[in-house]
Amino acid sequence: MKIESERFILRTLREADLEDFLSCRSDENVARYQYWEPFTRGQAIEYINKHKNSKPGVPGEWFQLGIVDKTSGRLIGDCAILLIYDEPGNAEVGCNVSPSYQKNKVADEALRCLFDYAFENLNVRRISAVADVENTACIRLLEGLCMKKDKGSVRSLWFKGKWGCELTYFMLKEDWMALRERRQ
Repeated sequence: MKIESERFILRTLREADLEDFLSCRSDENVARYQYWEPFTRGQAIEYINKHKNSKPGVPGEWFQLGIVDKTSGRLIGDCAILLIYDEPGNAEVGCNVSPSYQKNKVADEALRCLFDYAFENLNVRRISAVADVENTACIRLLEGLCMKKDKGSVRSLWFKGKWGCELTYFMLKEDWMALRERRQ
């Protein structure tokens, strides 16, 4: 599977992505607000093997896509979509970008592609994303995508040794389509 934007290709992960994937996923700053800890080589190999043949649109399973820079051909991050198993039409997205590519609107461009794909091909009517309240870059990203703040949790999550707070943002299909119309 492959989705293209102006600067990037979103595609399923491959064994050849190992070094770039490991470089991103083993970085403590990338893992800081994620539910996972920095990856080891073994974990990266296992993860790629698990997701390299996955198919989009399977409820309850994350569909993982690598973000590949068209100019260099290198994997510079990954994004994913999860169709919520017991909530038809609802999905959650997430994104990770290698530190050397952050602040270049990589996640913004990748998520725009993922939103288009999900709304047009996966029968999704609502996409959500979760951000730690301390992750101001992620909050700016989600708000820059015109996602609406849905709810927050106050110290309801034991996360990496302390109580955490999360914000949930969402985008409805009709709102996304209207925004896309205005951009064209």
